[in-house]
Amino acid sequence: MTTTTPRSAAVTRAQVEDFLFHEAALLDDWRLEEWVELFTLDCTYEVPATDTPEADPATSWSLIHDRRTMLEQRIIRLKKPEAHAEYPHSQTSRIVGNVRILHRTGESLSVSASFLVSRVKAGRFDQYAGRYSYELVPEASGLKIRRKKAVLTHDRLDPQGKISFVL
Repeated sequence: MTTTTPRSAAVTRAQVEDFLFHEAALLDDWRLEEWVELFTLDCTYEVPATDTPEADPATSWSLIHDRRTMLEQRIIRLKKPEAHAEYPHSQTSRIVGNVRILHRTGESLSVSASFLVSRVKAGRFDQYAGRYSYELVPEASGLKIRRKKAVLTHDRLDPQGKISFVL
């Protein structure tokens, strides 16, 4: 029996929303090993600098610009007791909304969504707001993330603001 990969035309906005809500829950529950499995092997995860969100990450500075291997290494580091910024880890609560499918090709979907991440750590409360852009790929096992970009709407990070957790 042959399985076929679903085409992007068959994916609904509700399915995309459910996928993004699931991703947010994995991050809030600190289930990072499961979270990284949502990504393709050729993925890119980016949080650009707040002052140049549309700059090319190959020629400019980014807060985070990881391929799959670096993303896996980031997770390993964040879960170690030596990672003082995240040990014990932050408590986060994510709200994802305004999910839109912007474009479809035969093999992928371009998706945007708004986010608000609230973070509590060591008595400090921070909020991070912004916009996600995704390239999602439908596979037989479900949707996968080929590209995720989290653009913060902040014009700067507070002096003690940290993004050691994953947006």
